[in-house]
Amino acid sequence: MPHRGSLMPDKEMIISHSLLETRLAIVEDSVVSEVAFERERSRGVVGNLYKGRVNRVLPGMQSAFVDIGLERDGFLYVSDVIDDEDNLTEEEERIVETEREIRAAKKSSTQSIDELLKEGQEVLVQVAKEPLGTKGARITSYVSLPGRLLVYMPTVEHIGVSRKIESAEERSRLRRLIQETKKRPGGYIVRTAAEGKDDEAIVADLTYLENKWVEIVEKSEHVKAPALIHKDLGLVFKYIRDVLSPEFSAIRINSEELFDQVLNYVRQIQPQILHRVKYYSKNYPIFDEYGVQSEIDKALRSKVWLKSGGYIVINQTEALVAIDVNTGRYTGDRRLEDTITRINLEALEEIVHQVRLRDLGGIIVIDFIDMEERRNQNKVYAALEHALKKDRSPTKSIQINEFGLIVLTRKRVKRSLERVLCRPCPSCQGSSWIKSPTTLAYEIVDQVRKDLVEYSKGLTLRVHPELARALRGKDAPAMEELKSILHNDVDLRSDHNLYQEQYELVARK
Repeated sequence: MPHRGSLMPDKEMIISHSLLETRLAIVEDSVVSEVAFERERSRGVVGNLYKGRVNRVLPGMQSAFVDIGLERDGFLYVSDVIDDEDNLTEEEERIVETEREIRAAKKSSTQSIDELLKEGQEVLVQVAKEPLGTKGARITSYVSLPGRLLVYMPTVEHIGVSRKIESAEERSRLRRLIQETKKRPGGYIVRTAAEGKDDEAIVADLTYLENKWVEIVEKSEHVKAPALIHKDLGLVFKYIRDVLSPEFSAIRINSEELFDQVLNYVRQIQPQILHRVKYYSKNYPIFDEYGVQSEIDKALRSKVWLKSGGYIVINQTEALVAIDVNTGRYTGDRRLEDTITRINLEALEEIVHQVRLRDLGGIIVIDFIDMEERRNQNKVYAALEHALKKDRSPTKSIQINEFGLIVLTRKRVKRSLERVLCRPCPSCQGSSWIKSPTTLAYEIVDQVRKDLVEYSKGLTLRVHPELARALRGKDAPAMEELKSILHNDVDLRSDHNLYQEQYELVARK
């Protein structure tokens, strides 16, 4: 079996499935480029349709909170609320081709949120972004139902064709076919996978999506809010629907049950690559077999080493992601400018890889090593733009030469890899810093001073072993100070069950 670092086919999908969790990885040219997780206790909700009830309308924020039955209310912006008079202008009809562009074109609505929604009103909405941190799900009333070849938008009258379909003749054929075939109100986006497909396959996808919408509407009319109306496909089938193409040489699955389900699904949508679905029968974990687990472990560290000896540091915060490029051990060429440019060029490839692997979103600020020559700055920026074309998620870059920074904005739909697999450190509360033993020693002295009467008969001090060593060594003066103010002995005890910043003061009876 091939491993990372050995010769592998161009693209493979690796799927690890158990009763508790499903994990999926995409490997491109022997490099793990994407990973995704779905846990049975916390399945994703993006794409799901809900009948919700408006709880609060906030004119000052031009938004509303809608109860859709999740832990937190969904957040609905005014631009995501359907207006009965919503229509694209002739100019917008001519230039927009994607669902995202259609929504952007509609953001000029002049109506206020309190004119469109009232508290207690029931609305049909779709989840556009997963709940993140303390924020509820981002929802929209512009529904989109994705199929293999088409995306149906029942609330928008527009037909767009993927820009990746370059042939003018093919674009016209597909647009004309949709216009002549569709039987219900609404619009369509023709996906890249539809290129070259015969009319029968495209019409079948269209009919399926329109019938699905009829089912959704009928169900929504007979249930009370809040209620789940339609659940999108699970992780594996969503990836197969949206990502799988003839470029994939294999889909490897470790579960016999899921293998059979995937076989049936691929037989329906892409029978020509059915033979590439492979059952992995070894007991050895499939993610370890194909080098995926080691890449996940590395992606949870802030420092990433480059082959040259340089490194990048990635820090996620609530507001943005900061990425810093450093020379590290790399000494390079005689000419410093060439050395710096070479490190920056190597770093940007790894940065794009890590952004995709970690699924970083929102604002991403990259601090490259300063280059003096404008041609080298342009060279690095152009190389970054080229590398970003590999990314499926919409990403824009802005060059800010005055500060030597490049800012990326990347669409954030779900939580990053770190947020999925980790939780804030209970000792440092997610800050990555904890108080030093000396600081804690002085803090304990102050705490005893405040409650001096309580500890007048003596004190038992339970601390983490590292702090205990410090109090017996370099911070022993703090222990002497405690004895001095108490006029009594202090019983110092080491406790492995305590966090490094945690301590307990127990008064003697």
